[in-house]
Amino acid sequence: MTVEVLTESPELDDGLVDTRNWGDEEWVHRQFAWLRAHDPVRRMEPDGFDPYWSLSRHADIKAVESDSGLFINDPRPILGPRMMDALVQAVLGRRHLVRSLVQMDDPDHARYRALTQQWFRGENLRRLSGRIDELAAQYVDRLGELGGECDFLKDIAMWYPLRVIMSILGVPESDEPLMLKLTQEMFGSSDPDVRRSFEPGALVDVIRDFEDYFSELSRQRREHPTDDVASVIANARIQGETLPEHESNSYYMIIATAGHDTTSSATAGGLLAFIEHPEQMESFRADPDAHMGTALNEIIRWVSPVRQFARTATADCTVGGVDIAEGESCVLWYPSANRDEDAFDAPFEFRIDRPMNHLAFGFGTHVCLGQHLARMEMAAFFKELFRRVDGFELNGEPLYTQSTFVGGLKSLPIRYRMK
Repeated sequence: MTVEVLTESPELDDGLVDTRNWGDEEWVHRQFAWLRAHDPVRRMEPDGFDPYWSLSRHADIKAVESDSGLFINDPRPILGPRMMDALVQAVLGRRHLVRSLVQMDDPDHARYRALTQQWFRGENLRRLSGRIDELAAQYVDRLGELGGECDFLKDIAMWYPLRVIMSILGVPESDEPLMLKLTQEMFGSSDPDVRRSFEPGALVDVIRDFEDYFSELSRQRREHPTDDVASVIANARIQGETLPEHESNSYYMIIATAGHDTTSSATAGGLLAFIEHPEQMESFRADPDAHMGTALNEIIRWVSPVRQFARTATADCTVGGVDIAEGESCVLWYPSANRDEDAFDAPFEFRIDRPMNHLAFGFGTHVCLGQHLARMEMAAFFKELFRRVDGFELNGEPLYTQSTFVGGLKSLPIRYRMK
């Protein structure tokens, strides 16, 4: 691959944090290919951001995630502009806009994660499998109703995982459009197509709307508990105390948003990968059961919906041969790790038989809570999709979210034929 890149600070430093550039997948991968080859642990000093170390290699990112004592999430687990920290403190009077599992370290992280962990494991997921199969069939039915043309992301991929996670959480179907809108405004706060407004405080307003909704849901579940995750969170106790409202609302938010947005991105991105690699689509279609496990992991590697998290060093240390001082921040670029030439054979080829080695779900203590649910949803959907639909082709240009944090396709116009 020929790599044409920005190579000197501050151009590359500012380029990677410019959300507009993330709407161009090829641009992003060109920059990371150069960084992996020439400056894999690079000190970045973009305008308006605190300095940080950019980690672009699979081995370095995995090493950092493997040591949650040396590299912690607090105080800044996500790369963002400095002004947002000041705004949150000034408007809300607290350090964190949200304090979910993403913002926590042990012992809080372990205690909070344990509250809902069983909902996303073995027996409970098996209990949900029939319902997930039904929903997958319903959304393939919807393709038939749309008459052979649709925006697959907006018409199908957004809604299917949303319905699954809202059923688990306990949000009524009538409120799903609100949850989708708020999620898009939160994760796409820099994207002109989905952001609430251009005002700096717009993201704070989105979080307030989430908090208002979930505070009321929590009150209802304390008065009338049901068999859902909202009731677990509303009535949970840690060391004998109910959860503080900020933490409980944040817990609802991380499940409600990350529980569907990343899966919808992977589902849409997976279909695009199949369209662009028809030989892989035909191999999968010929025997989906044989290919399902590796194909899903290849889709998730290929798409990498979570673009970055950050960690802070608790002591002087070395990463990839570079000295990192106590208190300095490292940003872990997952799309780069998942295209690392040292970790994958021909990483820019989409291969559904590739052995699992990606970091798209993270690694170690903070590995994605919902990864098994995401795989189950995607497996049910793709099996049903390729059983009943063929003739896939693009019907317009795919568009990507302008976000440095969580992203992927925001539009995927396609044509297809129902069998």
